Amino acid sequence: MNRDEIRVATIQFEPKQFEKERNVLELLRLVRRAASSGSKLIVTPEMGTTGYCWYTREEVAPFVETIPGPTTQRFAEVAEEFETHIVMGLPEIDAATGLYYNAAVLIGPEGVIGKHRKTHSYISEPKWSAPGDLGHQVFETSIGRIALLICMDIHFIETARLVALAGADVICHISNWLAERTPAPYWISRAFENDCYLIESNRWGLERTVQFSGGSCVISPEGKIETAIDDADGIGYAEVDLQNARLRKQSPHSFLADRRPDCYHELVQNSYLWNPLDFFGLYGHEPLPPGRKSRIGVGQFNPSPLFQDNLSKIEAAIKTAEAQGGADLILFPELSLSGPFTVSDNAQPLSGPAVAALTGLAIRHRTYLAAGFVECDDQKKLYNTVALVGPEGLTGFYRKIHLNATDKQWATAGERWKTFDLPVGRVGLLIGYDAIFPESTRILALRGCDVVLCAGAQTAPVPSSHAGSKIRQNYPIPTGADPYHWHHYRVRAGENNVYFAFSNPVDHQKGYFGLSGVFAPDTFAFPRREAIVNTEEGIAILEIDTTNLGSSYPTNVVRRKDLVAMRQPIQYKTLL
Repeated sequence: MNRDEIRVATIQFEPKQFEKERNVLELLRLVRRAASSGSKLIVTPEMGTTGYCWYTREEVAPFVETIPGPTTQRFAEVAEEFETHIVMGLPEIDAATGLYYNAAVLIGPEGVIGKHRKTHSYISEPKWSAPGDLGHQVFETSIGRIALLICMDIHFIETARLVALAGADVICHISNWLAERTPAPYWISRAFENDCYLIESNRWGLERTVQFSGGSCVISPEGKIETAIDDADGIGYAEVDLQNARLRKQSPHSFLADRRPDCYHELVQNSYLWNPLDFFGLYGHEPLPPGRKSRIGVGQFNPSPLFQDNLSKIEAAIKTAEAQGGADLILFPELSLSGPFTVSDNAQPLSGPAVAALTGLAIRHRTYLAAGFVECDDQKKLYNTVALVGPEGLTGFYRKIHLNATDKQWATAGERWKTFDLPVGRVGLLIGYDAIFPESTRILALRGCDVVLCAGAQTAPVPSSHAGSKIRQNYPIPTGADPYHWHHYRVRAGENNVYFAFSNPVDHQKGYFGLSGVFAPDTFAFPRREAIVNTEEGIAILEIDTTNLGSSYPTNVVRRKDLVAMRQPIQYKTLL
């Protein structure tokens, strides 16, 4: 084993409230066992010393302590004995202010290395703790660069991105995660999109009517689950190669290298601080459209190099939608109108025959259509573009901002995000690789989008399955097997509270996996409201609801955007 390969351990544990000493002793036993196996990084759950569901500051007061303090000293002795590193969660008191924090601490052979205070509170923390004030740090250690995040922190795309940009090899995420099967899709997406290992330590069991989900795991930068625990206390082990994460980040085609910070300034704006119905209509400028109940479809097919063949497939999909009750808007894959770029001969201007023919279909079938093509502008520059057309003609277009290695061989990068107010609601456009970057959908959400359309040509990340969980969950949270447990674009919908439509080619020889879908804005609403095309050509349609302008404050999650409202943009400046 080279020095960049280390054994890591994730500990799953059910603490008992009001039994701090029992919890500490049991965690010490599990940590010692993991250390004895050669683990050089051992991660334990959020609030593992005390339990989580506290009513008040007064109730948790007997169990808080400083960092460093008596409990961290006990774990430091184990870290020194075995020359290992330990991450643990506990309620912290700040000796200077008397404030309480939900904290994580990293302990090494030399003692306490650093700590993190939870920055993005779940519903329970404000009952007793203050929001974290230490930012998002990466700690240099003898085994690598380690970052700490706590539970709800990782719901927000910005936190993991901040530590990835600061060079984290491993994100240690300690949690009391609930209300879904685990390993949670959010965890997998954060590892994948940030080229980091993610070690997840989650509790399990029932506490004050709350069922926790377990699923402690280690996730590779490719989004692969290296080890996972379902129910019960236990230890999961994995061998991780930190050089893998470093080489991915340093690649000229890495996700981090392909970011476009020049286009990200809106990330530090807080457009959901005020009532969005008032904010977006301020000064009478660009109020949100009324919205309505609509039907959105995604067409899935493998584009041909011949424009007329593609047009025929698009029309066939429209007719299939009509036979199923119709669709108000249908999205087709990246370059689905022109076919893939070969030579500039298949490039056309927006005013060319391809977009004109697509517009003709929209007018004839009284629907909105979005499809991609190779665009040539007046200066002969080529763009990977999506045209949005409707019964009134050409509604608008979007040029791909994030270019992958294939795009860079021929395309010029776009410079502007685009949104359009349609009868279905406010709509934003993305193309393929754009949606790998969490910043893209976030900015469209911050602009008030109800719907994000992503015309894709993706070979990764391929959605992955779940075999089912033994954890008992309250109805209707599912526990059985799911062939598409992690669909990266379902995560995009939920973390931004938007309807996310993703259309992808299906060509197994070229690696295009299909699985186009329309995903609803709340990933914790069950049964899930979504429509997915499997692995053949076809169309899927979902009824969406963007109404909610009749009341003084939105009650529809797509208009209210709870997760967007809870962001902490004052901490995000280094994303730019």
